[in-house]
Amino acid sequence: MATLTLALDAMGGDHGPSIVIGALKRALKTFPEVHFIVVGDQAELKPLLAQAKLTDHPQVSLQHASQVVTMTDKPGYSLRAKPDSSMRVALDLVASEQAAACVSAGNTGALMTKAYFTLKTLPGVARPALMSSLPQRDGGTAFILDLGANPVCDSDSLFQFGVMGSVAAQQVLAVDKPRIALLNMGEEDIKGNDVVKAAANLFQQAAELNYIGFIEGNDIFLNKADVIVCDGFVGNVALKSCEGLAELLVGNIKANIEQHWLTRFLVKLFYRRLQRSWDWLKPDHYNGASLIGLRGVVIKSHGNATERGFFSAIEQAVAETQQDLPAQVREQIEQILLAQE
Repeated sequence: MATLTLALDAMGGDHGPSIVIGALKRALKTFPEVHFIVVGDQAELKPLLAQAKLTDHPQVSLQHASQVVTMTDKPGYSLRAKPDSSMRVALDLVASEQAAACVSAGNTGALMTKAYFTLKTLPGVARPALMSSLPQRDGGTAFILDLGANPVCDSDSLFQFGVMGSVAAQQVLAVDKPRIALLNMGEEDIKGNDVVKAAANLFQQAAELNYIGFIEGNDIFLNKADVIVCDGFVGNVALKSCEGLAELLVGNIKANIEQHWLTRFLVKLFYRRLQRSWDWLKPDHYNGASLIGLRGVVIKSHGNATERGFFSAIEQAVAETQQDLPAQVREQIEQILLAQE
């Protein structure tokens, strides 16, 4: 019996609703306790649901939305001119508590603006941040935020991001005392701009947090921190650089394998082990950025995500919903941020 409900914006992203429906089929097998509301143009979605044999599935319902937010729509325009977009309707379902979370691969700026307007931020939080997971050496996972929601930040915002990321690491990654680090151009105290230095001072004054200092870009995957904090400009560039490198490595490995009969033989012999190694590098397996700091769970999938990638975003939504992450963040914010005022 379904105990959670998630709203899926089926019209967002570069590849259309077929990707969302494919990811939904995977999710239904993985999460029998979750009900999914598929939001979008019913004329386009009904045939896809029928083709996937999901029309009468007890865990699936369809919510019609007459408009679509395109990837080129400006956030303000989409908010004013498209009140019945699939993105807005999915967020409204969360705001009205008909759904516990929203997953969308749509326009990032529009999703940020609509979520901020519809759900509002938690008390003490100035702006929500985009947070995603990154693989770590020795098989661990770390959260990094912000990834583009706030290109320019002050020190207070960076501190809030660290608090929220710490709560997420505790609840979702099950880390007892998450190590928080500021992403900087060097580990020395004298390195960095004034904003980063001021944020470091705020972290040092918060005894409740496990702040470990600065880390550099080459430390991102070395399991030195559980929460990596930066502004949205730095985070977005860092993440996309990492994704590009991962794709380059996987592509080169596969190309080299095809060039020699011996490597092709060895791949067949050790296929499953090699496949796990490739999967560890693939961005799709870490797709799904949380808009943390809102009064509900909102997960942003990459616009060009594959079916596997959108499924990862659904996994993230389920994990945060099961842990009731907004309530956990609110409690920590009240204990740390509001107590400092």
